[in-house]
Amino acid sequence: MKVTVVQMNPGADKAANIAQASNLIEQAVAEDKPDIVSLPEVWDSLGGDRTVRNANAELLPAKGSNEPGGEAYEFMRETARRHNVHVHGGSIIEKGPEKLFNTTVVFNPEGTELARYRKMHLFDIVAPDGTGYKESNTYGSGDEVVTYQAGDITVGCAICYDIRFPDLFWKLREQGADLIFLPSAFTLATGKDHWEALIRARAIETQCWFAAPATWGKHLEGKGDARFTYGHSMIADPWGHTVAKVSDGTGWATARLDPKVTARVRRDMPVLEHRKRV
Repeated sequence: MKVTVVQMNPGADKAANIAQASNLIEQAVAEDKPDIVSLPEVWDSLGGDRTVRNANAELLPAKGSNEPGGEAYEFMRETARRHNVHVHGGSIIEKGPEKLFNTTVVFNPEGTELARYRKMHLFDIVAPDGTGYKESNTYGSGDEVVTYQAGDITVGCAICYDIRFPDLFWKLREQGADLIFLPSAFTLATGKDHWEALIRARAIETQCWFAAPATWGKHLEGKGDARFTYGHSMIADPWGHTVAKVSDGTGWATARLDPKVTARVRRDMPVLEHRKRV
């Protein structure tokens, strides 16, 4: 199976973000012919103020209903059909009854929704550069561990800040995950020190492939303040090797997942069998 991670530079203009995603996916599919294409966190709307986020948010159709959704939802569904690929939709802003949700939606090549995951761990921190973040002011927290099947591969779902909480990834491994997606909008200040280290550590611990599509570059918050995300979208194997990476700028990277590598790593170091709950 071939997996592509797409790196975007989204802003608050939803239509422009969809056009950018479409262009990058078109190129990646034409050149690399992946089985799964993945987008970054909040690729549909990054920046702006609360009014903009609320306007860009989408009310998702009921699970399993096959009813139409909003612009980003329908773009991902149609992309899956048109290119005959799985689309792991990074995350989009979901409209909830009280708060928004940061939500992954996944489609199979027929355009059927396979999975939906709401980000569990909300980014309420002060970064090393002094910038404050308070996601819980706007977003609600998910409470469901989510996996799905893509061909013979079991895929686990996580988003960005989730990476710092290993218990979630053990749950995904226990549920059979072979590949874990981590769409992200990692800050520049934290990403330059922690991004690759955390992804490789989780890959080593869980003995899963990790695919981490990310946003890159500058965007503007509601008052016009500039914020920067780190990018460096990457794929790591179950031994923790980085096997594909995007540099600065927009683009994509593709890697072939070899199930023999997964089997060998898990056979030679059976950590799931050795694990003690303390």
